Amino acid sequence: MKMWKRVFGVALAMALSFVGTAFAVEVVPEEARVFDMADLFDDREEMELASTIAMLQEKMDMGVAIVTTEDNSGSAMDFADDFYEEYEIGFGSDHDGALFLIDMENGELWISTEGKMIRYLTDDRIEAILDDVIEDAYDGYFYDCAAGFLEDLEICYDNGIASDQYHYDVETGAVSRYKSIQWYEFLIALVISGVVAGGAVFAVVREYNMKDNASRISANFKLSYRKDSGFMLHDVLTDVLLGSYVTRTVIRSQNNNRPSGGSGRSSRSFSSGGRSSTHRSSSGRTHGGGGRKFR
Repeated sequence: MKMWKRVFGVALAMALSFVGTAFAVEVVPEEARVFDMADLFDDREEMELASTIAMLQEKMDMGVAIVTTEDNSGSAMDFADDFYEEYEIGFGSDHDGALFLIDMENGELWISTEGKMIRYLTDDRIEAILDDVIEDAYDGYFYDCAAGFLEDLEICYDNGIASDQYHYDVETGAVSRYKSIQWYEFLIALVISGVVAGGAVFAVVREYNMKDNASRISANFKLSYRKDSGFMLHDVLTDVLLGSYVTRTVIRSQNNNRPSGGSGRSSRSFSSGGRSSTHRSSSGRTHGGGGRKFR
C-alpha cells in the first residue's frame, strides 16, 4: 500500500511539473514584443527572446522589440521607424526604447532608437553591436543575431550614458549635448565645501576661544564698548572663499579602437560615447539608429 502511495505521489509530482512548465512556456508578458513576420524563429526561440525582452524592459524602463520582415519595398530605416511608432514600442512621453529589425527583403539589419535610448546607443555603440551580430546574419543564424543584440543592448545600458555624448541632427546640423556631473567634479565640490565649512568653524572657534576666566572678562569688557557686537558669518565665508577657484578638465576615453566582429560577446566593450546621429521619421518624430547589409 505504501509503495502504491509513493508511485502515485511521484506520478502526480511529475504531472504537476509538466503542467507548470507548459503553462510557463505559453504565458508571455504582454509587454514583451517579438514580431516574427518573416518566420525566422521557432516557438522556443521566440519565447526565449520574449522573456529576455520582458526582463530588459523591466530593468531599463524602456521599450524593446525584435522585428523581422520579408515584405518591405522601402528602406529598412523607414520601416523600422514607422513600425516603432505604429506599435508604440517606446515607453513614456519621450517614447524611450529600441527596435531591432531583420529585413529579409533588403538583406539589412537596422536598429531604431528614440527618446532616452538615443543617448545610450551612440553611433559607435551601434556600429559595435552590428560588428558583433552581423556574422550570425551572414550565416543565417537569425536567432543568435537577435539574441546577441539584446545581450549587447543590456551591456550598453549597464555602461550608462557617456560623458561626451551628444545628439547630431543630420538634417539640420543641430547639436544637443548631454550634461552630467562627473565624479571628479563632485569630489572637487565636496572638498571645497568641506574647506569652506571647516574654515568658518575654525574662525569662529579661534575668535571665541576663551582659555581662562581673565580672558573672558577682558573679552566681555571689550564687547561692551563695541558699537556693533554682532557676528557676521558671511564676512568669514568671504575671507575663506577669497582667491578660491574651480577648474574643470574633460577626461576623454583612451579606448578608441572599436572591437571587431566575431571576437565573442563576453569580451566586448561598449564604453565609447560621442555622437548619436538623429533624423526625422515620416511623422516628424526624432529617431536615432543605424544599420548594415548582410547580403
